Amino acid sequence: MIEITKSAEQYFARLVAQQEMDDIGLFLSVLNPGTPMAACDLKFHVAGQSGEKELEFDYNGFKLYVPASNEEWLEEAKIDFEDSSTGGQLTINAPGIKGTRPDDSADLEEKVAWVLEAEINPGLASHGGMVRLEQITDKNEVVLRFGGGCHGCGMVNVTLQDGIEKTLKEYFPEITAVVDATDHATGDNPYYK
Repeated sequence: MIEITKSAEQYFARLVAQQEMDDIGLFLSVLNPGTPMAACDLKFHVAGQSGEKELEFDYNGFKLYVPASNEEWLEEAKIDFEDSSTGGQLTINAPGIKGTRPDDSADLEEKVAWVLEAEINPGLASHGGMVRLEQITDKNEVVLRFGGGCHGCGMVNVTLQDGIEKTLKEYFPEITAVVDATDHATGDNPYYK
C-alpha cells in the first residue's frame, strides 16, 4: 500500500529511536480526504491511540500506523527522504487523497464546485478567504458567496472579475456570468478595507 524508500525508512528509524520509548511508532493519516484541501499528517503515535481501527505496518526500526478508514486514500502513496546539507527533505506523495476531478458527464454545478475548491480557494486561503457556490441559474449564471477575509474585502470585485470569472469561463465557456451574492457590508474581518 505505502511505499517507503530506504532513505525514508532509515530517517524514520533514527527519529523513532531518539524518542526513547519502546512502543512509539509513526501515524500517517489523511486530513479532509477526497477534497481539494486534503493533506497527509504524520506524527508520533502509540498503537491504539487514535481510538479507531488502525492498520499496522512493520518496517526496519519502527512501525507505521494508518487509520483503516484512510487506506483507500493512501493507495500508491510513496514516502521519500533526501539528505541535504541543510538536513533533508521529507516528501509524501499520495496521489489519491484529493479524489478525482468530475468527468465530462458530471453536471455543471459539480464541475464548477470542484474548480472553486481545487483552484480558487487555495489562493483565497492565503488571505483568509474563501468562496462557495450558491447556485447556477437557468441562464448559466454562477452565483457565489464569499466568506472569511473576502467577506467585505475592498478588492473582491477584482478577485471576482479578473480571477474567478476568468478562470471559470476558461473551463466552462457556457457560463454567461459570475455573480456575487455576498452582503459585503456585514463583513467583520476583510483582508482589504
